[in-house]
Amino acid sequence: MTANASQRIKSGDAEIFYWTVGDGPPVVLLHPFPAHHEFWNPVAETLAARYRVILPDLRGHGESGVGEGPATMEKHAADILGVMDDAGVGRAPMVGVSIGGYVLFELWRRQRGRVAALALCNTKAAADGAEARAGRLQAASDVMERGVEPFFESMIPRLLGKSTRESRPDLVEGALRMMRKMSPEDVAQVQRGMAARPDSMDTLKTINVPTLLVTGDEDILTGVNEAELMRQHIPASELRVIAKAGHYAAWEQPAEAARILRQFMDRI
Repeated sequence: MTANASQRIKSGDAEIFYWTVGDGPPVVLLHPFPAHHEFWNPVAETLAARYRVILPDLRGHGESGVGEGPATMEKHAADILGVMDDAGVGRAPMVGVSIGGYVLFELWRRQRGRVAALALCNTKAAADGAEARAGRLQAASDVMERGVEPFFESMIPRLLGKSTRESRPDLVEGALRMMRKMSPEDVAQVQRGMAARPDSMDTLKTINVPTLLVTGDEDILTGVNEAELMRQHIPASELRVIAKAGHYAAWEQPAEAARILRQFMDRI
């Protein structure tokens, strides 16, 4: 897929990069941690037949700078609104995986008028508990001390489903390649920002746009239980489970993810 040339904007204290591909009504796709916009390339290729797909690198990921201090959800949301302004997008369906979902909850609280529909993929609404928060802060100090490689290696079994790890070494290698764009500082500040994110359970019942929930049947981080919990709290939302896929479901099974998203977009 040949995305149009990258664009860059200044957002607060960071430079944020984004790519666009295709023509038609806009749709914004937000990748998970610790990947970048290329996570979406196989899916974007399918959507680009009918949509103008906007692919940002979240702050601290890929080409985008991390800025000063923790990469909070407030900063990420402001970055994405800046990208939409720069791309001339008033209102669009928005898709977010994992941290991308956390950013969309924040964006919804700030500027729900910009959100035409939501696809929340492999994510959850609850804030980190004490243990998860401590784990993130520990990971942040570990990468500053020991570098990122041990961290990325330890993330693979958590991010990619068993089926993918056993049968698709190319996808494992591709995931690691995306991760390696992040510096220790990037990983640390993004982790600190996620540790500090607000709880979004109360936000769920305010969501009144078409909402699709997607997860993988092998996602051990935010699997079917988390998706089902969101489905119960978001009025008229629907849930789809992708088989043989973990936390990176859209990367692991892009044809199925593209089909589900395309169906959802076409309908709204």
